[in-house]
Parts: sequence; structure tokens; C-alpha cells
Amino acid sequence: MAGPHSSSDIDTLRAKFYQLYIAVEQSPAATAITDTEGRIEYVNRRFLEVTGYSREELIGKTPAMIRSGLTPDIVYRDLWQTLRSGQVWRGELQNRKKSGELYWEAETITPVRDDSGQIVRFVAVKEDITERKRQEEELRLLASVFQTGQATLITDPEMRIERVNQAFTDITGYLPEEVIGHTPRLFKSGRHDKAFYAQLWQEVLETGHWQGEIWNRNKYGEIYPLWQSITAVSDEAGKVRHYIAVFHNIAERKRLEEELEQQATRDHLTGAHNRRAFDTAMRKAIRQAERSDNTFSLLLFDIDRFKSVNDQHGHDTGDAILKRLATLVNQTLRSTDLLARWGGEEFAVLLQDTSASGASTFAERLRQQVAETRLHGLAVTISLGIAEYHRGESPDEMLARADGALYRAKRAGRNRVGVADSSP
Repeated sequence: MAGPHSSSDIDTLRAKFYQLYIAVEQSPAATAITDTEGRIEYVNRRFLEVTGYSREELIGKTPAMIRSGLTPDIVYRDLWQTLRSGQVWRGELQNRKKSGELYWEAETITPVRDDSGQIVRFVAVKEDITERKRQEEELRLLASVFQTGQATLITDPEMRIERVNQAFTDITGYLPEEVIGHTPRLFKSGRHDKAFYAQLWQEVLETGHWQGEIWNRNKYGEIYPLWQSITAVSDEAGKVRHYIAVFHNIAERKRLEEELEQQATRDHLTGAHNRRAFDTAMRKAIRQAERSDNTFSLLLFDIDRFKSVNDQHGHDTGDAILKRLATLVNQTLRSTDLLARWGGEEFAVLLQDTSASGASTFAERLRQQVAETRLHGLAVTISLGIAEYHRGESPDEMLARADGALYRAKRAGRNRVGVADSSP
């Protein structure tokens, strides 16, 4: 009979050991064996793949070489305290690959004892959980955004509301229990026609997304503007599972836009349009006149001897007169006409669809009205120059003709209307 250590027993033992070695070596879990001081004695293939190091670079070293420096020291203190007490340690560590890339591992480190019960090694089995941590972080981020970000509502494929956040309630006034199970039709303001909603949903169905300005009605019946985006969320088969609408109230923004528009196009003293706005309107009037048989006229006027008014009564009085004059002129204009402060005491008026003859009638009436009205307690007069648009002329050419007519009215004694030569 073969003895207790026969060659066949040894061969069997070697075969089993080899099978165990192959199983560990080819395991999908990164595995390392260290001595009691943490020096690496063995690492499997997966460990090398994860860390990017070779066996030669790892054997004899400690796992400190893959530390990221981002895992708190208290974690390592707990790790060694647990292992030296003979217990299994389980936890998560953020490590660094040879390339410098950070990654997360879930580790189970087990003490290995000899026949006398002494701890002689540690076996660490590691699972790369970087993707799981990324997804967890993404979910936390999304949850944070949902709770603290813009107003958000989530619906099912039939547009029934499933979830809303606090920002939604803050903007709309509706509590979750008042809207869940309903559709967003609850918020329609009546400001948009069927074609608007048809185009909106066509874009969502074709591209999966829509964003734009929309007016809704809140719980209290108030209508307000929103900037809203709607996104279709599909499953792997391409079937829509949810719609997500994210929006914020832009009423304040629109108010500021209107205010900025006023500042950009209006004279701060008189409230009349400024020169920039007038230039834009004049170019538009010329384009319209070139495309049609209509004409328009330009009227320039200023206050006679305005310098002496300022000198005798002060600039505050002069400013008050300019404001009163702008108000008086505006009251005589049609909605299609435009008054601008041209500079100092000079003003310009665009009279749409008006010939030189019609402009002269208007100008004479305005001249007389100013002369008969005391502005801030003072009697003042104005002189006016008129030019009717000639096809093909530039804004500067037309302005020069009106300015020439105004100059002639001044030379003729002021408080008069001058008309530019009607021939091109």
C-alpha cells in the first residue's frame, strides 16, 4: 500500500492546488494575498487589469501604492483594527490606478490563520464599483436637482402627472395631491391656439424635445409667462415611458427686458424715442416705401431761442419745457407716427403715409398749438422743416433736405414751417 505521502497523493494535491490557483487567477474579482504587514505576495490577473500595474511592480509592495489619498485615514485605522482582531473587514475604498485614474472598490479582507490559530496572511477580494458609485452619485444629483432646482413635473405616456417638486408648487400654487393624476391641461391660460400646441407636440414626438416660452395659469387664476422644456423619456425599445417638463417663471425677466428696451430706445428726459430708434424706424419706412406706392414725410423742429430760455430761467426750466413739448406733440400723433428727440432742443417726427402737403398741414397746426400753449409757464415757439421721401434717396439725404427747410424757416424769422423742394 502507498504511504501517507505517496506520489499519487502529492499529485492529487498538486492537481487540486492547480485547479484552485486557476480559479483564483481567472476570477472576475480582483484578488490579492498579503503577509501580516500588508506586503503583497500574490495578485491575480483581474487585479492587474484593474490597477494597470504588473506583478513585478506589485509583489513585495503594500497596497499603499494604489491609495488615492482621498479615502479618510479613519477608514484605514478601522480596517487594520478589524483585521488584527481576527475579524473580516468589509468596506469601500477610493484608489488610484497606475495611469492616475481614480476608481472605487468594494473590498472584503479576510485574515488567514495557520494550524495554531495565528494570523499569517490576509486575502483581499475586490469588486470595482466605480460605475455603481457613478450611478449612485448621478441619482443623488438628480434627486437634489428635482427637489431644489427648477419646477419639474413628470407624467406617464398618457400625460397624467405622476410627480412634481416643491419648486412646482412654489410657482403654480398647486400641491402635489391637487395635480397628480391630472394632465397639464389644468394649467392652460387660453393665450395659445390649437396650432401652438399641435406644433409643440409634433416637435416633441419627432425630436424628443421642445423648449420655448409659454403662458400658463396658476391655481389663483393668474396668467404668467414661463420658459419651459419638455423631454420624452423612452425605454430601450424606443417606447415613451415618461414626459418631463421643467420650467421657470420669466415674468420678472420679461419686465426687465421691456425696461431695458425702453432704456435702449427712449430718451431718458422726455420719454420720446432716441436717435438710434429713430434711425431704425426711418430705414424701415424707406424699405416699405420702396416696396409700395406709399410715401412718408420727415419733420424736424426745434424751440426758437432755447438758449436764452436756459440762460434766463435755468436748465431745470428748460428740461421741464422739453418734457411738456414732447407730451404735447405725442398727443397729436397717430399710433403709426414716431417722435424722437434728435438732440438738445431739436426733435424729429416720422409721419407715415403722409405727403409733403399733409405734413405741412400737420406742422402748421402743431406750430400754432405750441405758440398758443404756455409750457411750464413760458410762451415759446418752434420752427419746423419738412421733407417728403424721394424714391431712392438715403436717410442722410432726406435728413439734409429737412434740415435745410428748418434752416430756411429760422432765417425767415422763426415760428414758421419750411418745406423742402419737392422735386427729386
